[in-house]
Amino acid sequence: MPRLIDLSYPLRPHWRWVVEVERVKAHEHGDVFQSSVARLSLHAYTHVDAPVHFLPGGASHDQTPLEQFIGPARVVDLSHRGADEGITAEDLQAHGRALQPGDIALLRTDWPLKRPVGSKEFWIEAPFTTRGACDWLVERGVKTVGYDYPPDEPLKRRAREPDYEGSREDNTTHFIFFPRGIFVIEYLCNLHLLPTDRPLQLIGLPLKMEGTDGAPARVIAIVD
Repeated sequence: MPRLIDLSYPLRPHWRWVVEVERVKAHEHGDVFQSSVARLSLHAYTHVDAPVHFLPGGASHDQTPLEQFIGPARVVDLSHRGADEGITAEDLQAHGRALQPGDIALLRTDWPLKRPVGSKEFWIEAPFTTRGACDWLVERGVKTVGYDYPPDEPLKRRAREPDYEGSREDNTTHFIFFPRGIFVIEYLCNLHLLPTDRPLQLIGLPLKMEGTDGAPARVIAIVD
């Protein structure tokens, strides 16, 4: 019987992202239905970026193809990489040779096990993806890349300076992947629970929100 493994963080208050939930109706107040409203960043916790997030005139989430977020996936074990270390093409060549064209690549560093996602150290000290690693994944022909760490180096500085963006080229994964039709799923967890010796099936559908540049996603691995 296949196992379902949740790779998503729960949405909860965080120093970096707006996540606010207000209960407007409650059973304890005599209401027939409990009902809540939420205000949140569309790039909080486990989420999918739409092309328009980085590409002027790019597609929003109501226009993105579902096929990008469903299909065969393989875990690339990069857990040897630690704080402030770049993930390189050589790392992927050594540990990701099983990736096939059309796969979803899951880059596992186990960073959520090394630093709590709610801490500033998770961002400031994180590993990051080098240009060479991005180019390697493009050449491999993957359709989507998921991460369990902050993928671009400017995110480390942004943790200290919230208004800092860096150049377009500095935001390496976005700069390389989006113009080539490769999507990203950011801030996964529990990748250490997945097999690295065989493919699995992944479902990571973003909310269908009209005109949006990002959306929360519930990402599920199906493991035989």
